[in-house]
Amino acid sequence: MQFINLHTHKFTNDANVLEIVNQYPQEFDDKIPFYSIGIHPWYINESRVEADLQIIEEKLQLQNCLALGECGLDKRIEISMEIQTQVFEKQLRLAIKYKKPVILHCVSAYQEIIEIKKRLKVDVPMIIHGFSKNLPISKSLLDNGFYLSFGKYLLLNPELEAIFKSVPNDKFFLETDTIEETLEEVYELAAKYKNIKVSELQELVTNNFETVFQIKK
Repeated sequence: MQFINLHTHKFTNDANVLEIVNQYPQEFDDKIPFYSIGIHPWYINESRVEADLQIIEEKLQLQNCLALGECGLDKRIEISMEIQTQVFEKQLRLAIKYKKPVILHCVSAYQEIIEIKKRLKVDVPMIIHGFSKNLPISKSLLDNGFYLSFGKYLLLNPELEAIFKSVPNDKFFLETDTIEETLEEVYELAAKYKNIKVSELQELVTNNFETVFQIKK
């Protein structure tokens, strides 16, 4: 059974891994088999937002484009929350229109993202990538229908063990994002925390993948 990498910036072309490679509108590589595409809040360029959105809309209609993202909100950057929110909501409307899941970047703005999901009545799956926060935040997100993806911080922060264990088996994904460690290392630790075999973990993640992305593996 393959490993599934929910979010990575590095295309490995590994036959044992189905990876959703993060792409940006202005740096698109059509040789990548499966990808997500979006405007990351760090890289919002107001002069080309509409052009970026046009590219995103074109790609969302393609079969190999599995998700919108990563996109979202980040309170630790200089770009105003007003601008970030405008760009984020425009992207979410495209995800709704083309029925694509959303891979989310969120820093210190979880309540805002929950509010936007409710207000826009987002009916496609939304996945917080690189989750690293506490039990109350994870519970709030799960209660509001979000999925959580774990990677770098699962390896770096032992305190995440309890949070990861508390996430229902049908609500999580695993990823590498930008880390040097392998996806197999992430799966091995996650399997240890869930007290199951890696092969059983692969099956869980595959089931979640098929549910969220409507693709039979």
